Amino acid sequence: MHSVIRGACRDLPVRSRSRMARLRFRVGLPNQQHRPYNVTSSLSSETSSASSNLPIYRPREDGLEPHHGHRPPLTHEIAQLSATLEGQSVSLGGWIFSQRRASASLHFFTLRDTSASVQLVCKDSEISQKLMDFPLESVVSIQGIVRARKQKAKAGPSSATLSTADEVEVEVTGCILLNAADPLPFYASRQEMASEEIRAEHRYLDLRRSELAANLKLRSKVAHIIRCHLHDQKFDEVETPVLLNSSPEGAREFVVPTRTLKPSQIPNDTSLQPTFYALQQSPQQPKQLLIASGATSRYFQIARCFRDEDGRKDRQPEFTQVDLEMGFVEGTGEQGESWECSEFRTLLIRERLGNELDTWSMGGQQVKQVVEGLIRKIWKEIKGIELGEFRCMPYQVAMDVYGSDKPDTRFEMFTLPLGYYPDLSDADLDKVLLDQSQYTVEWMITRSEHAKYLNMDDLRNDHVQAIHIREDNVKSWHTESPFTQKLGLTMTGDGAVTGGGVQPGDIIWLAQRKKVAEGGWTQLGRLRVQMLDELVRQGALKLSDQPNFLWITQFPLFTRADEDKAFLSKGRWASTHHPFTAPMFEDLEDLKGGNVEKVRGQHYDLVLDGQEIGGGSVRIHDANLQEYVMRDVLKLEQDEIARFSHLLQALRFGAPPHGGMALGLDRLVAILCGAKSIREVIAFPKTQAGSDPVFKSPSVVAADVLRDYGLESRKRS
Repeated sequence: MHSVIRGACRDLPVRSRSRMARLRFRVGLPNQQHRPYNVTSSLSSETSSASSNLPIYRPREDGLEPHHGHRPPLTHEIAQLSATLEGQSVSLGGWIFSQRRASASLHFFTLRDTSASVQLVCKDSEISQKLMDFPLESVVSIQGIVRARKQKAKAGPSSATLSTADEVEVEVTGCILLNAADPLPFYASRQEMASEEIRAEHRYLDLRRSELAANLKLRSKVAHIIRCHLHDQKFDEVETPVLLNSSPEGAREFVVPTRTLKPSQIPNDTSLQPTFYALQQSPQQPKQLLIASGATSRYFQIARCFRDEDGRKDRQPEFTQVDLEMGFVEGTGEQGESWECSEFRTLLIRERLGNELDTWSMGGQQVKQVVEGLIRKIWKEIKGIELGEFRCMPYQVAMDVYGSDKPDTRFEMFTLPLGYYPDLSDADLDKVLLDQSQYTVEWMITRSEHAKYLNMDDLRNDHVQAIHIREDNVKSWHTESPFTQKLGLTMTGDGAVTGGGVQPGDIIWLAQRKKVAEGGWTQLGRLRVQMLDELVRQGALKLSDQPNFLWITQFPLFTRADEDKAFLSKGRWASTHHPFTAPMFEDLEDLKGGNVEKVRGQHYDLVLDGQEIGGGSVRIHDANLQEYVMRDVLKLEQDEIARFSHLLQALRFGAPPHGGMALGLDRLVAILCGAKSIREVIAFPKTQAGSDPVFKSPSVVAADVLRDYGLESRKRS
């Protein structure tokens, strides 16, 4: 208090200063205006005794006190400096992050602000000494004159992402120390990197790295582009609640206890149990209600979402998504050729992928058009790239051809059911189809020019067999595999017709799986990505830099519960996307007839070079069908269905057909930045385990705080 009072006195008028002097007398504060912050050095023993209960300010031992008074206002950011300002006086602010003495009368420094860095030249010995005394990373105010540089060599640490004012330097005429830095645990400006643990604990220092700072600026620019584009498309930005009711619709939730809302204040709740909110996993239900309300037919928000998932690679318990919903979307799409045609096995895979994959044969085309327009806008403004066609591929085809529901299609190594092997005769095909009505053997070829780069020990898999092709087994390799031995294949077909036959030096991979694909990967699909990464790492394969966007459509509407949803499913069917996804129109009768495994959903994911960047669906807008899905397919209990009563009522009261999508903003920005992890584009990310090293969360809550919520602490079993 004393230091605050005395520090304020300097800027007060005379009359106010006299009143402050009387106040000093009453509280025993010494009258030392010339050293307003150095209280301890001048306190007498009597004063110290009388004021022992008052706070005492302790100055820095090095005497480098922060500046609190007037200073010249900033005139420019460093990035604004150019040769056109030659000879002009400027006032800058930033961090000193390098010092160099050229001679007794010439010193060089580097000043960094949030926009760029610039070389400072100091010819005044007194100012030079002051700057040399400032610790690195101290915050300073610099006054100087812009000078054109004689050479463009960069001074001090450089960066590929933080620009440097190469054209000019600033001749220093004055400096003010705003805040001296203590010795840092690490210096972001240096080439050697501190450990990940240290950098995570001091994330605010790690953000001084120009790469991370540039990522955050780019993220801000992307968010601005998104808002502007969607507003231009007549979307309304609407905020929806974050504190919702727990519902069995997806992954595990974070629950938030409340002490102010008692059970008696909750409608239809007569229990004495503690009450909880659940943090939203997504704004799914609120945005559907918005469309049902008629207040808007085009909604969006950049929404914070929360999922209490186990630690996995590159996931965060709190994340950001670009969320949108549209009313009056179409419920059916273009009618294209089915991928079940028998001619597939006799056609070049490459031709098939190029000519017949681009049919959007379901509803939600309006959503597709809006999202593609948004992505094109982002890539044009951020990367200067005009994007090509966004292609479409049904889920089952993606799993059959690439072994993944998010395939990287830049690399033509295909995983295919054995029935598509080109050397099969008609008799062989009949044997395969007869044997594999429920399960299929899938195969994949690694050509000899790539096979020589692979370490087979690294690729060893108990579920996959590798057969090396030699001169003597080109036509008999199938006899070396337990997957194919029992079929008695002749391999008399002409593989040259499709270019798919094996040659000496190739490796053929075999694995068995269910005929109807499940989940996100097959065994060969995982192996394909592993080989792709290794070939790229060794320089044996160069992938295209052109972004390759792909829509994956027609996912199974229901699947057996995965690990995330097992606690909800109890062995029952679970929604592949969420329980509000509409079935394909052609599969509606199968759904009503109970043939759940045959039903495809109007669900679509957007994939970029093997990474899913967003997903969405057309929603069920029929209350009876929605309740049927919850009650008879998902087997939800009546009290679980009651948690969706508001949604069911909204559908009954007149909801238009609607659909939407969510784009993962974190991953989208990471791709644009070329970042290896989404943590590099989030200001204060959590660790893979979900902890926050900066804010030390999560943490244990005191017992008396828990009691306010009607809770008590117990050790986990």
